[in-house]
Amino acid sequence: MKKGIVVVLAIFLCVSLAGVAMAQSATKAECIAKCHEAAEMLQKNKDAAIAEIGKKDGQFVWKDTYVFLVDFKGNMLAHPFKPELTKKGCLFEVTDKNPNKPKKIFVEFDKVAKSPKGEGWVQYMWPKPGEKKPSRKETYIYRVPGMDMYVGAGVYK
Repeated sequence: MKKGIVVVLAIFLCVSLAGVAMAQSATKAECIAKCHEAAEMLQKNKDAAIAEIGKKDGQFVWKDTYVFLVDFKGNMLAHPFKPELTKKGCLFEVTDKNPNKPKKIFVEFDKVAKSPKGEGWVQYMWPKPGEKKPSRKETYIYRVPGMDMYVGAGVYK
């Protein structure tokens, strides 16, 4: 009897923890919504939006992801966790962590942003925060209407 109760409790605990972990992962729908929200803010007040996107505790950081902002020249304009990227200049030479076929991720982001649709998903390999081994990541890119810049937010698969 005790063994059965322990098994039931263990199963309940595993299911509960899995639910908490899933609740902490951003969804693709959230990435799209946050990127559109950031773009609207950029159109209304560019300086305030750049400052907000760059805040670690700002409204564009949630669960396990965040929005970043890049101009069409490949310059990072705002990043909440790596503000030093705003000083690096053009990021077009940055490649993902795929050892077999590295992809220039900012070139890919730029292509999506400049496409007729102005939005879409880019898949690449990137380590999750705190890990060294790369995982598949998908980032939504959205061109800010009327501006030469785009926002992005991603999820790990």
